[in-house]
Amino acid sequence: MTATTYPEFNANTESIDVAKAFSERIRGKTIVVTGGNRNGIAFSTAQAFASQSPAHLIIAGRTPSKIQESIDALKAEFPSVDYRALQINLSSQESVRSAAAEFLSWSDVPTVDILVNTAGIMCVPERTLSDEGIELHFATNHIGHWLFACLIMSKFIKASESNPIGATRIVNVSSASPMRDGMRWSDMNFEKPNKDLPKEEQPFYEWLKAWGYTDVENKPYLPLDGYARSKVANVLFGIGANKRLYSKYGILTLAVHPGIIKTELGRDFPAERLASVQALHDKGVFFYRTLGAGASTSLVAAVDPKIGLPETNEKSENHGAYLADCQISDAAHPRAVSSNEAERLWKLSEELVKQEFDW
Repeated sequence: MTATTYPEFNANTESIDVAKAFSERIRGKTIVVTGGNRNGIAFSTAQAFASQSPAHLIIAGRTPSKIQESIDALKAEFPSVDYRALQINLSSQESVRSAAAEFLSWSDVPTVDILVNTAGIMCVPERTLSDEGIELHFATNHIGHWLFACLIMSKFIKASESNPIGATRIVNVSSASPMRDGMRWSDMNFEKPNKDLPKEEQPFYEWLKAWGYTDVENKPYLPLDGYARSKVANVLFGIGANKRLYSKYGILTLAVHPGIIKTELGRDFPAERLASVQALHDKGVFFYRTLGAGASTSLVAAVDPKIGLPETNEKSENHGAYLADCQISDAAHPRAVSSNEAERLWKLSEELVKQEFDW
């Protein structure tokens, strides 16, 4: 049965402490973290890994200068690690393919043991499509990460040959959205008014109103809803990956809610949205975590040896696919942890990148 090693780990646990607790699962490993911002949880995630002497730590991000700033800070604190920069624009399939090809060409990095998909965008003000015609949150937060992982899978498989079953892992940083939402299958590009969607696909209106959005039933695109649907996909990605990769290779994929952290992710919020978020905070709906605490659940998902293949029980389908506060969470909406929904997403993802994957 899947479980965590330390039930005392919680919302306030720092990622550096998780890394120390599982140092043997990090030392000498090759780890990739997406997200190059020095002030984000990708950095605190990388920092925790770096503290326990991995062999290679690859920082993948869109802006070379930001990646280098992160690497310089990591190198100053933990100089013995081999750091690599990998430029990737997750919203562009062309860029993702180029980054994957570059990574695969590194013959001196033959394996990858852990990938933590932390990079993302949130609340793009206006409905925007990627170059491939995909809504930008979904293109960036799901398709980009999913495609990158699929393209570099040969290095995961190579790592799995010498790792214990379940030690080779992909971690997708999601949000609290899977606790409320499912996928928007009938209108993936947000073209129809919300009220015209099938009932089960309509957004959680009260939550959108709490964030200060108005006339939510009649609008086709609300920035928070665009973000939320892509974060549900992060969970379903893991369920689909486990079906294809766990029994054959022992590669385990999980999703986590990192908690609420003040980072640049909300840089596109208008003043009225920030005021609504502050009001929710003042009411005690959520609390802000440190960057280190925001990375801690990712570390647990990446290295806790007690965590195994998600399973269906009386509480939920795929129990263990979604973690929060450093523990397995059963708070996800049933559609966000559904195997059928995961299969539907996998097939759609293959259609959108025009490539099928079979390992």
